[in-house]
Amino acid sequence: QSYTRWDNQPTESLHAEFFRLQCLARGSSGIKGLGRTFKIMDDDKNRSLDLKEFLKGLNDYGILIEKQEAADIFQRFDHDGNGTIDFDEFLITLRPQMSKARKEVVMQAFRKLDKTGDGVITIEDLRGVYNAKYHPKYQNGEWTEDQVFRKFLDSFDSPCDKDGKVTDEEFMNYYSGVSASIDTDVYFIVMMRSAWKL
Repeated sequence: QSYTRWDNQPTESLHAEFFRLQCLARGSSGIKGLGRTFKIMDDDKNRSLDLKEFLKGLNDYGILIEKQEAADIFQRFDHDGNGTIDFDEFLITLRPQMSKARKEVVMQAFRKLDKTGDGVITIEDLRGVYNAKYHPKYQNGEWTEDQVFRKFLDSFDSPCDKDGKVTDEEFMNYYSGVSASIDTDVYFIVMMRSAWKL
């Protein structure tokens, strides 16, 4: 089996693939969880990581990998060779490949939620599309409708920038994790259509 990298070039090693699988072994939000860990590691808050921050992040997240292998992966993600890797670019690169059919159904769901059509899902978009009244915390009076909507948006939002707005990129990142655990396109598409009533 030959593995391909994000840019469809065969990888020099299987390190990156192994790394991706270790993240995905933690479930659909594994890559997002790594993003959260990296946000904590990003000491200078510049939304990029140097090798030291990267190694500490891997260690704290419990990814078992030799230091040299981790350095190789870091170099592969450091596209401009400046000794740092960009946060968002890293998570997108790590994202598993999705077929065209899967991407299309994810974008259909995104467009349905994005009622205003401005390319971003906000609390306003969710009114009338997502019913908060069935949420247990809304029913027991603990949360308002807006708090339910915000929690819903946070599940799709970038871990390093929870701003109550979900872009198509963030939405796709979330579903690429889900997609990785579903073998067939048919099943993934049926699941998406059913979940979002497409």
